[in-house]
Amino acid sequence: MRKKIVAGNWKMNCTFDEGQKLTSEIVNMIKDERSKDVTVILNPPFVHIPSVKKLVGEISNLFVGAQDCSDQESGAYTGQVSAKILNSFGVKYVIIGHSERREFCSEGNDLLANKVKQALQNGLTPIFCCGESLDIRENGSHEDFVTQQLTESLFDLSPEDISKLVIAYEPIWAIGTGKTASSDQAQEMHAAIRTHLANKYGQEIADGISILYGGSCKPDNAQEIFSKPDVDGGLIGGASLKSRDFMDIIKSF
Repeated sequence: MRKKIVAGNWKMNCTFDEGQKLTSEIVNMIKDERSKDVTVILNPPFVHIPSVKKLVGEISNLFVGAQDCSDQESGAYTGQVSAKILNSFGVKYVIIGHSERREFCSEGNDLLANKVKQALQNGLTPIFCCGESLDIRENGSHEDFVTQQLTESLFDLSPEDISKLVIAYEPIWAIGTGKTASSDQAQEMHAAIRTHLANKYGQEIADGISILYGGSCKPDNAQEIFSKPDVDGGLIGGASLKSRDFMDIIKSF
């Protein structure tokens, strides 16, 4: 049985007070509305991690993640944060390869492979992002492009290590472009990702890996998207900054 996961990516948002308020609201909603069958992950900016971790406390299905980690263990890398440091703060998950970091920080597949290995070596669960832009979608090479991302960043991993990952599919072409991805399009790509994993690692391992939808997921479309057989939850951006919206997405299962 694959984990149902809803991960909130705050991106570069929330002052200290705003982060405290948002976390407190989500914590209270999870306590009151009882959604223990869904794994919930909050991924705030690095500086929020200690205070968010304190508010989360010991809620069994609520975890704190990070938005990135370095590909290095330690050293003279000003501004970077290692997986080892994140682990020492009680972080359990880390987003790796988000489309914005691929675009704005020029992160390629080889670098991301090293980040994944650093995360695994330091006890973190990578949420590995993959996805295609509008021009790639429109020229019909989207499946080949996404499976190449997986191959180049992940396929050196052992079967044991690949089983520890969460995958997030981001239809970049449907985020902020005015275009929308249908639930059937999401299912199509999730199924292609799972098939690609199965071809390398076998169906049993592929069937155990949670694949999240990282498009524009909101309370009004989450239930339809999450109903698809290969969609195991969402990596949520803007809606994760509104506690009621985020909770309604969690409850969409």
